[in-house]
Amino acid sequence: MTVGSGAFVHSHALVESTQIGPGTRIWAFVHVLPGARIGADCNLADHIFIENEVVLGDRVTLKSGVHLWDGVTLEDDVIVGPNTAFSNDPAPRSKRKPPEYLKTRVRAGASIGANCTIRAGVTIGPGALVSDGAVVTRDVPPRAIVAGNPARIVGYMDTPEVQVGGTAISAQRLGEQLPELQARGARLHTLPKIVDLRGALSFGEIDAHLPFTPQRFFIVYDVPSEEVRGEHAHKACHQFLICVKGSCTIVLDDGRHRDELRLDSAKVGLHIPPMVWGIQYRFSPDAVLLVLASDTYDAADYIRDYDEFLAAIGKAPT
Repeated sequence: MTVGSGAFVHSHALVESTQIGPGTRIWAFVHVLPGARIGADCNLADHIFIENEVVLGDRVTLKSGVHLWDGVTLEDDVIVGPNTAFSNDPAPRSKRKPPEYLKTRVRAGASIGANCTIRAGVTIGPGALVSDGAVVTRDVPPRAIVAGNPARIVGYMDTPEVQVGGTAISAQRLGEQLPELQARGARLHTLPKIVDLRGALSFGEIDAHLPFTPQRFFIVYDVPSEEVRGEHAHKACHQFLICVKGSCTIVLDDGRHRDELRLDSAKVGLHIPPMVWGIQYRFSPDAVLLVLASDTYDAADYIRDYDEFLAAIGKAPT
């Protein structure tokens, strides 16, 4: 057996692969089949099984009791907690091998807690966190935190929460002193509010309150609380979001800085400029989100893949 320079294989491990990176440590009662590829500086704890069509990047940590089946790829800096179960066949039958196993991919920097179940064919996005005991049945977006069975998004990693409206800071008390956002070009705007015996009215005027002339609007409502919307950026289109009823949480990401804020007041608007990744989730049952857009609909203006967005940001001036 040939392994990378400085790799350690315990005397009670069975390592049939010759593709073991330098500095990797493989402990007792680990079985690695011949076709598996394991990167540099990985750490494989006791009682792990790795099949042939498995790829591990560099600096991957596997805790005890993890089994990786054909079709599983773990990218660089991934950690998988003890007794996490992966699968590769959604309809297994004894002695019947499918023509091809589904591909399961855990992207760079993601973390998976203890006793999780990862359904075959899902992708867990870069930097995501799967909480202990979660059952992941569909793709996890980049940097998302998921929990439960089935796993639902409960937050986002490294995303400061900005308190707006009726949460920690009331919109009425804030007046014009809305908090500044970290995402490049994004800004909160206070809209006038008029109250009399007939009720309340909020409004906005071009230039005075709206930073662009709207060419389109759409309304988002009746969204199940567990669903996530948005998850894209625009190349040229500006958006202005107002939660006219109920509440929803917005995540902004410019590729370097992130914000999370809850819109729950009709007198607060959020301007999202082009090339800022936007996500909407945690909709209240009665939430009604009004979105004004600077341009008519153009499918080519959307960036829906986060890797593509990061690549575009890398080419853009800062």
